[in-house]
Amino acid sequence: MQGQDILLENPKYYQNRELSWLDFNARVIEEADDPSNPLLEQLKFLAIGSSNLDEFYKVRVAGLQDQLKMGVSEPDTKKQWSPKKQLQEVTVKNQEIVKRHYSLFEKKKKELEAHSVHFTTIDELSVADKERAREIFKFEIEPALTPYGIDAYRPFPHLNDGVLHLFVRLEKLGSPFIAIIPIPQRLDRLFLINSKETIQLLFSEDIIYSFLSELFKGYKVIYSFTFRITRNADLEIQEEGAEDLLSTIEDYLQKRKNGMAVRLELDTRKTSQSVETDITYLKKALSIKQRDIYYIDGPLDLTCLFGTVNILKDASVNLFFEKYTPAYPEIFTKKSIYSMAKSQDLFFHHPFDSFHPIIQFIEQAVDDDRTVAIKQTLYRVSHDSLLVQSLEKAAKQGIQVTVLVELKARFDEANNVHWARKLEEAGAHILYGVKGLKTHSKATLVIKKEENGFRRYVHLGTGNYNEQTAKLYTDMSIITTNKEITQDVFDFFNYLSGYTDQPHYQYLHVSPFDIRDAFIENIEKEIRLHKQYGNGHVIAKMNSLTDKMMLLKLYEASQAGVKIELIVRGICCLIPGIPGVSENITVRSVIGRFLEHSRIYYFYHNGEENIYLSSADMMTRNMIKRVEIAFPILSDKWKKYIISILKMYLYDNVKAWTLNSSGIYEKTTPGGRKAVHAQKELMELETTQRILPKQTFSE
Repeated sequence: MQGQDILLENPKYYQNRELSWLDFNARVIEEADDPSNPLLEQLKFLAIGSSNLDEFYKVRVAGLQDQLKMGVSEPDTKKQWSPKKQLQEVTVKNQEIVKRHYSLFEKKKKELEAHSVHFTTIDELSVADKERAREIFKFEIEPALTPYGIDAYRPFPHLNDGVLHLFVRLEKLGSPFIAIIPIPQRLDRLFLINSKETIQLLFSEDIIYSFLSELFKGYKVIYSFTFRITRNADLEIQEEGAEDLLSTIEDYLQKRKNGMAVRLELDTRKTSQSVETDITYLKKALSIKQRDIYYIDGPLDLTCLFGTVNILKDASVNLFFEKYTPAYPEIFTKKSIYSMAKSQDLFFHHPFDSFHPIIQFIEQAVDDDRTVAIKQTLYRVSHDSLLVQSLEKAAKQGIQVTVLVELKARFDEANNVHWARKLEEAGAHILYGVKGLKTHSKATLVIKKEENGFRRYVHLGTGNYNEQTAKLYTDMSIITTNKEITQDVFDFFNYLSGYTDQPHYQYLHVSPFDIRDAFIENIEKEIRLHKQYGNGHVIAKMNSLTDKMMLLKLYEASQAGVKIELIVRGICCLIPGIPGVSENITVRSVIGRFLEHSRIYYFYHNGEENIYLSSADMMTRNMIKRVEIAFPILSDKWKKYIISILKMYLYDNVKAWTLNSSGIYEKTTPGGRKAVHAQKELMELETTQRILPKQTFSE
């Protein structure tokens, strides 16, 4: 079948973005049923799946609901589904995933019982333990509770996003009453009752339920049930006319707390048909649709399982991954990062390589009298960031510090506002990003005045300057003194901080638009070379693939016969293996102990082998709505090493899922073959084979 006979715009060749994301979250949840993960690590995956879904509803579903309310009927660019159709399909798929989520939770509860750990209720406790539960209620829960009656003088209360509430139906002298009790988020969700034989865990809402009558003296409690709402966080930040963007962001954060309700979850374990009237009441009070109500046979908000894991860790229930210490070669204790960077590019693959050298990169600059300036982009940083503390110190010492703090990094806005104010107080020059765009680039420039004049040192990466996530996310980065790259990064920062036309970069590709253009040019070159030599090959590893122009170009390359291997952790709107369209494309997703976050783009180019690392996925938002950087790997040594890493992921048959031509993910298994577990192999790889393979340095 010839490519030109096929209309590539046909919706059947694409997956809907929202449903593809739900498929990703289903894969995360399935890690809770993977026996290669220790039991308490399985619980973490259930918690992650719950956290992921909360954000999905706050942002993606909320955005679709807004479109529907505003009468927007424009279909998505791939499946050609209207907002209403997308919401319907999301509900159908997610209801099934939520059932699987909770069935796995029930299964894990039973497995924990084999280790003498029980999720229990007060009714199941002994007399002595019931008394202990009463003490917990009296001294650790009740003082924090405020019941809200609802009548003509007490209006329906504001219900905060993500907070658990008890809906209570009361009676007195034959008259009905309603009350709602918010359970403060700072209250412990789980309480531990230990005995010699067992560890017993009680949910806070179950304890409150058992002692409700003590909160409503003189009234009869008829019944109660727990519910939770999710609110719209997809609010637009109005930058136009905002003289102080910090204040604008703070106002936006306050408004987000009061966004429209987009989901209602109900714990049905203590409900019956008689509560339908109350649910109808809540629907009306919250202006929520039936499709966005989830009836759940279990405790709401399984993110509480993070807390369960911590409780059991303290109780010495050892069902975790073995502790892993990232590689930190001894050379970094003897030589400065800067003396080593003069000799060769340094390459890091976190968390297999320690993030500490990146911290040292800033700390050593601060402690060097020759340092003139430090410039850095910050998107998501940790709450107690050593990097930011070093930047504060640098500014106070008179080093010119310029930091672009992206205030619009969703759900990290408050933390970034905090650091922006701290850095400003220290004397740093703070940039708040680019109007209308998020700055998602990961770049640092250090300028020193040395014996032979000024020298520039650059760090570029695929991940955030965050010491905590660097232990959990896989990311790649380089430190280089390459003159062309350091000049590009110098021009990049001057473009952000001053007034100048878009620079002409020698090696960097910078979004908006340029990264997409560069990747399209590379794919077109691969097609041309394949027609000449028959060896076309593209490998791309990313978080998500949604951009329509990139999808079309990948289909075009497949039709030309180019071999395309995609490693896409999350959303993938492309369908592989379709005859005449994508039969030369494979797609796999790797879900494991570490969150796959590195973006790698490889083009064979008849043996030239161009490799780019980037902060950008092949998503439209990364291509045209963000400031992103893609940078080349110029060292042949590091090219070979990165290719070897890509092959590990392509051969992984333990943690990989493959996408078939029907748009369904299938878990890979070793079968009769050798088991290949990419992350595990990278953890076991000898240090000397990574950061500093057979390399000597001179001062």
